[in-house]
Amino acid sequence: MVTKQFTGSPEDADLRRADSLAREIFSDVANKWALLIIEALGDHTLRFSELRNEIEGISHKMLTQNLRMLERNGLLNRRVYPTVPPRVEYTLTTPGQGLRKTVHTMCDWTHQHLAHIEAARQTFDS
Repeated sequence: MVTKQFTGSPEDADLRRADSLAREIFSDVANKWALLIIEALGDHTLRFSELRNEIEGISHKMLTQNLRMLERNGLLNRRVYPTVPPRVEYTLTTPGQGLRKTVHTMCDWTHQHLAHIEAARQTFDS
């Protein structure tokens, strides 16, 4: 984030609130589990157990925490069906789909620069 000079105006208060929210959201979604959940959901609707099977190494607790965080931030919808046992399904919202596109752009960038990144790491590590 760029450091800004605030004057105390109402516009500055809006900017501060937006900056604070952006930091919170970045902190929430910039973890490997959240990104893997977003990728696993894609254009699909999946149940909890299906998501857990799609994401190698994620624990029940981590999946639960990240699903709640993504739902809280409006990136996925959680639908509970009144059955016994309860059936719960997850789908990405429109903003969640937008974030997925951004993640794909980052992956594409990584693939384009993979040789450079590996060479730089090798040089740094030696």
